[in-house]
Amino acid sequence: MIGTNLHLSIFGESHGEAIGCVLENFPAGVAVDMEAVSLQMARRAPGRDPTATARKEADAPQIISGILNGVTTGAPLTALIRNTNQRSGDYKNITEDFLPRPGHADYPAYLRYGGHADLRGGGHFSGRLTAPLVFAGSLCRQLLKANGVTVGGHIASVGSVSDTPFDPVRVSSEQLDALSASPLALLDPAAEAPIRAEIEAARLAADSVGGIVELAAVGLPGGIGSPLFESAESRLSAILFGIPAVKGIEFGDGFALAAMRGSKANDPYILGNGQIRTSSNHNGGILGGITTGMPLILRLAVKPTPSIGQPQQTVNPVTGEPGTLTVKGRHDPCIVPRALPAAEAALAFGLLDILLDHPAL
Repeated sequence: MIGTNLHLSIFGESHGEAIGCVLENFPAGVAVDMEAVSLQMARRAPGRDPTATARKEADAPQIISGILNGVTTGAPLTALIRNTNQRSGDYKNITEDFLPRPGHADYPAYLRYGGHADLRGGGHFSGRLTAPLVFAGSLCRQLLKANGVTVGGHIASVGSVSDTPFDPVRVSSEQLDALSASPLALLDPAAEAPIRAEIEAARLAADSVGGIVELAAVGLPGGIGSPLFESAESRLSAILFGIPAVKGIEFGDGFALAAMRGSKANDPYILGNGQIRTSSNHNGGILGGITTGMPLILRLAVKPTPSIGQPQQTVNPVTGEPGTLTVKGRHDPCIVPRALPAAEAALAFGLLDILLDHPAL
């Protein structure tokens, strides 16, 4: 479970009967736009684009509790998403011969759960578990939007190919909304062809490729968050790292700040339209763990999909015998396009959870 004011738990396994979530303390009386929810679910769903796995799932959430006549009731909000297109036989060399996949959670799961974890399709460790996260986040996203906060993002890079970055001072809600409606969220349309080519080259080589997603939130008031251990960065990072493929997070210019002098890294204050703002946004809209009122800018490093078709060295942890594993099944040659809506959902949940610390705002 995660959250301070909101509580979110996610259940199920990739090849089990269903996956789902329970979202507690979500405010009552919020009208839910299920078409908007479906849009977000479709962005993450498998089998919708050549860049993704061929596994096809409808990912239609079944509301068990918490919404009545399209309006939240205040009760724990429970949603169920059926798994309908599993091919568990593809995982026999992993589950029966017990050859843990390099880059996957198979071996640490063996240590943690004594060999009892369901590893078919990645089990509870699979990126499939981000589907209920997207459902919960889409509700948070709608409530944020109703209160003037817009969340969105784009594919910053795949492999060696980069998109144009956000303007950290001038990113707009209109820009973020347009990206959410795009099949492959990019600021520069000319980047689409080379990105698709990069992914296809990895697929043809029985390999995979990673990348970076860039997220933003605008309309966020200043003064949200707390210093030290309850910082906005800390709380957002906790849920963003819950996305299985995420291995790094930076806010604003992040690691690039280490190479700057203070005269360049500092964001000078100016007066604009009667409000105090900053002329640059190297710090990504957060200082001292508290929002400044500038756009929130952050980036996530998404690793290559570990399930690849090339032979890889491994060891059976029960017998100690070395082996060679070739992963079968249907897998994304690049998880970045589908990780983006999951990351946006996680950001929306985290922001709403922090905003609920400050009801007066």
